[in-house]
Amino acid sequence: MTELQNRLLEQSREFVALRRDIHRHPELGFEETRTSELVAQRLREWGYEVTCGLGGTGVVGQLRRGSGSKSLGLRADMDALPIHETTGLPHASCHAGVMHACGHDGHTAILLAAAKYLAKHGRFNGTLNLIFQPAEEGLGGAKKMMDDGLFERFPCDAIFALHNMPGFPVGQILLRDGATMASSENITITLEGVGGHGAMPHHAADPVVASAAIVLGLQTIVSRNVPPLQMAVITVGALHAGQANNVIPQTATLRLSVRTLDRDVNQMVKRRIEELVNAQATSYGVQARIDFHGGYPVLVNSLAETEIARAVARELFGEQQVVSQTEPLTGSEDFAFMLEKVPGSYLLIGNGDRTTGGHGACMVHNPNYDFNDDNIAIGSAYWSSLAERFLQ
Repeated sequence: MTELQNRLLEQSREFVALRRDIHRHPELGFEETRTSELVAQRLREWGYEVTCGLGGTGVVGQLRRGSGSKSLGLRADMDALPIHETTGLPHASCHAGVMHACGHDGHTAILLAAAKYLAKHGRFNGTLNLIFQPAEEGLGGAKKMMDDGLFERFPCDAIFALHNMPGFPVGQILLRDGATMASSENITITLEGVGGHGAMPHHAADPVVASAAIVLGLQTIVSRNVPPLQMAVITVGALHAGQANNVIPQTATLRLSVRTLDRDVNQMVKRRIEELVNAQATSYGVQARIDFHGGYPVLVNSLAETEIARAVARELFGEQQVVSQTEPLTGSEDFAFMLEKVPGSYLLIGNGDRTTGGHGACMVHNPNYDFNDDNIAIGSAYWSSLAERFLQ
């Protein structure tokens, strides 16, 4: 174990307690007032220049050393999810229906632990920007911070972020260059028919039957229009229509989630959804309205920055703890917005697998999940080493 890892391990108890405090007091997107105040207070204590309020509750801590012109951004997310926790742990959420079911409490603690080390012992020459972001979970907090001038006020030559990943050994580092996480878009389809009595369907135009045909038809887009070596997911997550068994409703509503790993495939899939929905609606005598809601773009890691991230991981943890080119994920991340503006890389850190068991091996977005505290020392050592390498 290196001197850096020993130092981060020695101070980790403080940040395990901090992580569990944040876990006990979770806050939803754009409501992270307690968390952001805690982050800002700690950063000020360690000598960072702190800016609050970007993206509503976002915090940026800046530390300059020497005369170097390079600047680095490291980002952690802070928001919780609207899930009721069932872990039964002593530090379980004290807010009913809200919990840190994705490990953002751990990501925040990792970056704060690195912040303390780098303020006291960091050997670098340049500007370090630590970005604590609100509202990653579907609300686009990254874009909101950018709209508030994040990169104009805090320019970065490169930016990095990490996320814990259950199912992999604790502390294993997984990297990938290129398209790494899928785009995510939400689509609402509203079908307007003619309501009527369930006993006399010939006097109505039934949006329920049209909905059923559309649900089945949508699945053929992936199987027959997307190239076999590409990927796309079209999920109909909700279908709402009617209230009584003998009434044909006037309207039906479908809610879709669409994910792709390629911009051209994305455009083709959306075009085919419009064509198929309108054609099916017409064939059943109903009218269709299709509303596209803004989502997250494909997350694309740049080659050079990912190679730097790989080199740091290998040097710090050894080749056996590093997956150099992991498989892409169909999940989505609003860090993708930042990577459209600044080159960088998004990496994963194993949170536990079947051999370790426990809450850390439970998948994220699950009421029984908990972040693995062993990763605080590991992750903060990684961020510290990466910062010193990039700003050498």
